[in-house]
Amino acid sequence: MASTTALFTGLSGLTANARSLDVIGNNIANSNTTAFKSNRLLFASQFSRNFSIGTVPSTNTGGTNPGQVGLGVTIAGTQRDFSGGALSATGDARDLAIEGDGFFIVNRGGTPYYTRAGAFRQNSTNDLVTISGERVRGYGVDANFNIVQGELVDLNIPVGTLTLAEATRSVRFAGNLNSSGDLPTQGSVHTLRALDLLTGPVGSDLLTLDSLLIDIQDPDNPGSPLFTDGQSFQVQDAQRGTKTIPAASLDITDTTTVQDFIEFLNASLGINTDVAQNPDGLTPGVSLEPSTGVLTIVGNTGEVNNLDFLTADLRILNPDGTTAATPFTPTRLATADGESVRNTFVVFDSLGTALNVDITMVLESRQGGSGTTWRYFADSADAAGLATALNTGTIDFDENGRLTGSTGFEILMDRTGSGAASPLNFSVDFASESDSVTALASQDSALAATFQDGAPLGTLSSYSVGTNGIITGAFTNGLTRTVGQVAIATFSNPEGLVDVGSNLFTPGPNSGTPVVGEPLALGAGRIVGGSLELSNVDLSQEFINLILASTGYSAASRVITTTDQLMQQLLVLGR
Repeated sequence: MASTTALFTGLSGLTANARSLDVIGNNIANSNTTAFKSNRLLFASQFSRNFSIGTVPSTNTGGTNPGQVGLGVTIAGTQRDFSGGALSATGDARDLAIEGDGFFIVNRGGTPYYTRAGAFRQNSTNDLVTISGERVRGYGVDANFNIVQGELVDLNIPVGTLTLAEATRSVRFAGNLNSSGDLPTQGSVHTLRALDLLTGPVGSDLLTLDSLLIDIQDPDNPGSPLFTDGQSFQVQDAQRGTKTIPAASLDITDTTTVQDFIEFLNASLGINTDVAQNPDGLTPGVSLEPSTGVLTIVGNTGEVNNLDFLTADLRILNPDGTTAATPFTPTRLATADGESVRNTFVVFDSLGTALNVDITMVLESRQGGSGTTWRYFADSADAAGLATALNTGTIDFDENGRLTGSTGFEILMDRTGSGAASPLNFSVDFASESDSVTALASQDSALAATFQDGAPLGTLSSYSVGTNGIITGAFTNGLTRTVGQVAIATFSNPEGLVDVGSNLFTPGPNSGTPVVGEPLALGAGRIVGGSLELSNVDLSQEFINLILASTGYSAASRVITTTDQLMQQLLVLGR
């Protein structure tokens, strides 16, 4: 006799296979969805109708098995395949993929979501966001670009707006100093015409260091002052070697003394007075001869330190800037000599300001069979104040022309009033792994700065993400800095996550709580920049499943059709 149970059994087959077609169709539809994870639907038998549960074996019988008739099929559940999809290189550094377990953490309205799709872009405020607008979470950096772990933040990468400058900390040099060059015998020597005070005839009342400038008598106009309050004294167009000395001015007041004038000349002419006597017995610097009122200007040794200035280079200016007089006619008594070389290089302060610094090397002594000694002079017209001389000292080379003892020195440059950190402190290194300075016999000395760190103002222009999730920003001045780190979450049972659409998941009751950390830690996998994870849908398998589901659906419908035919036959018997 036909049974209505068979109708409902067939119906369960139709329903189950229809749901299987839904899952298969969804997989196929998402075969090109970024980082999509395929799903499969599993069947289970439905209730059974028991005629007998069976009997145990006895002395007379061997026992019977249960007698049951199944009542159809039901959906046992779905299982998501979280195996990694293939990685596709996109060439866009903003695209990220995870190779291994783990999920990107994104934020929408304060609610965390988790995704494997890394097609991230920046919004109008430079936040890193998903295609649907969720903000990517990670670790930020402090003011020194150190990663601050432990607190998740929305990642912000201010391309085009973040600026950075860096002060110079190290300069490396290479070259050769001519050890066979001439030893110095003297520095340049100049005298300025004799001056005296206004209190008597010319030559009757000589100057002292405490004499006021406004009390000095004009040698070309006896009885009249050479300087008046409000004027200024200017040094301009003077030369040190082949280099023009920057112009400098001294404001003259009613308290300006001869000592002030001497200190100004020392600073403006760049004479380094922190050295002992020159080989000729004269001490570098400006000095006053009390018995004659003559100022003597002694320069440092070395041809490149030779001072040269004319009468017109030393001038007195009126308050309106016009020239009042050029009373100082310098007389050259000696020219600086000795093997020497000068190199000008650029350093940067903490605000990124470019500053020119001169390093001058002068052969100081030659020891028979034990090498040479060279004196360095560091100068900069960009230092705060009038003084351009920064530092001096000696460097020793052995008989093979190699450095012995100290291989470099420190330079401190006053940046007071510039707004930058002061002083600017950087090291000069004459011996490093890649570069070095030697002292061998040669035709000429040659010196060059081969490396200096520090940089002028630069703007963040691009970024990239490393395998450990660290976001490295590149600035237009050539610097790179860490600007953040992408965080990754892992779950003890990722199949327990709940799919909420748009490639997003939320934790489910059976997923476990997220463990948040950095890539490459705790099994989180590594990040591959410039790539996207493809769907892990296997189309060949899905088409096979499609055939099986279609066949199952057709077979279930045949059960219903056959049962209907039997019922029709039963009704015929009753006519």
